[in-house]
Amino acid sequence: MRIGTQALYQRDWAKRIGDYNYAMPYTTLFFDLDDTLYPNTNGLWSAIRERMGDYMRERLHLPPDDIPDLRQTYFETYGTTLRGLQIHHQVDANDYLAYVHDLPLEKFLHPDPQVRALLLSLPQRKWIFTNADTDHAGRVLATLGLADCFTGIVDVRALGYLCKPDVKAYYQALSLAGERDPGHCVLLDDAPRNLEPARGLGFTTVLVGSQEAHPSANFSIPSLKDLPQVMPQLYEHR
Repeated sequence: MRIGTQALYQRDWAKRIGDYNYAMPYTTLFFDLDDTLYPNTNGLWSAIRERMGDYMRERLHLPPDDIPDLRQTYFETYGTTLRGLQIHHQVDANDYLAYVHDLPLEKFLHPDPQVRALLLSLPQRKWIFTNADTDHAGRVLATLGLADCFTGIVDVRALGYLCKPDVKAYYQALSLAGERDPGHCVLLDDAPRNLEPARGLGFTTVLVGSQEAHPSANFSIPSLKDLPQVMPQLYEHR
């Protein structure tokens, strides 16, 4: 896949003024899960959102016309719909997570050998950092054929139901991954709002799924497969 002129500019920028990160080798890469490890056009996240609405209607008996705005409000205020439902409706998190992720993943996801080869080529420790739960993450990774590519999973339960973009979630992720210095870390995510706190803490941030520059991201790439082109320094200090 060809990358755009913005990505090429970012690579040039890194070569010219990225001496700090070149001198300091990266040791840990954090990857978001949904819409980052796979294209956001396959319909899975839309199906999950639909299941969220079904849960709020069937389990909580909320008025159907109120659900879209309420879900969006909780997402914007608390980072996830789940967190808002926990605070305002005392939902059981396990019940909610099992319900909204009860989908035939094989209908939406397919292994991509190029993504697998990329992940295996990266010498750093690789962690999933997701607002979903480990059960869903494990199923996604297995369906994509990537289960053996990661050191571990930082999920919403491990974070005590904190979630990105709460800055405390990033500190907890660093601790769980055994990292002290975010300057040694890269976060790859499809959501700019999740990258902004990480960049403020000193992570190098990569916006996945876009060629457009964004203030929250050091780099923007259309696909994970474009990562080596904008960050060749990941392969240094082997």
